Amino acid sequence: MSTAELRDGEVRFREKRRPGLIVGEILVMLLFVIFMLPFALVVINSAKTAKEIVLSAVSLPESWSQIFVNIRAIFTDPTVDYTSAFVDSFVITVISLAVIVFFSAMCAWVLVRNKSRWSTFVFLAFVSAMVIPFQVVMFPLVRWFKILGDAIGLPLLATYHGIVFAYLGFGCSMSVFILHGFIKGVPLELEEAATIDGCSQARTFFEIVLPLLRPAFVTVLILNGIWIWNDYLLPLLILGSAGEVQTIPLAVTAFAGAYVKKWDLILTSALLAMIPIIVLFLFAQRYIIKGMVEGAIK
Repeated sequence: MSTAELRDGEVRFREKRRPGLIVGEILVMLLFVIFMLPFALVVINSAKTAKEIVLSAVSLPESWSQIFVNIRAIFTDPTVDYTSAFVDSFVITVISLAVIVFFSAMCAWVLVRNKSRWSTFVFLAFVSAMVIPFQVVMFPLVRWFKILGDAIGLPLLATYHGIVFAYLGFGCSMSVFILHGFIKGVPLELEEAATIDGCSQARTFFEIVLPLLRPAFVTVLILNGIWIWNDYLLPLLILGSAGEVQTIPLAVTAFAGAYVKKWDLILTSALLAMIPIIVLFLFAQRYIIKGMVEGAIK
């Protein structure tokens, strides 16, 4: 087949695909608009006064500088300690992620390297836990946290360690699933060589296996980080709406009273809460896709 014929075939192939590509691009643009519309409304209304929002929630603000007035009002509001809630959310998220990644990696490695019926059963138990709705266990969870805290003499409700322990339990299932698939791709010969050189199992795990799990770690950190940072229901049950430890979602609800809702402050505080996680996601999204794909197919 000559070069001219190849070019003609390529041109005809592109012409056949062109209508499908146009339709696909239109659908992608529509989905982009649909998904970005709520975020755009938050940005627009965070630069309005409460009166402007009530009059028209879809119109542009009269002055974009109003957003700075709203931010100042959030941090000076006597009913809400937004700075403390931001710090609490940051501490809870960081500690929870460290605990989830550490224990999930060890658990996944043991399940992969120890082939037995029990290891398969435990792995399937982790996978099954991913499909259990949280609403089914939320009320028994609070009761058991109260009973367990009284039994060990260490309160688990309205405390940092209590909410971290809860996130460890709910976050390990997906994390073990992702890391389990990724560890299967780690050559066993590397660990055998380390054992021959005199490395213990702990040293082999921390010095050989862990450095190879960086893409999967980033995936686990981002997915769990978005969930923990934005979670409302679990902190509400464990920490309470008026406890000393508060997360940002709980602090945002404080602007919505029984009779008066400060929509300008609610939307502005929601925007401030979204910014850190959006920036983190934009910088790490390629690791999320890579880790999810490799962890699922290996």
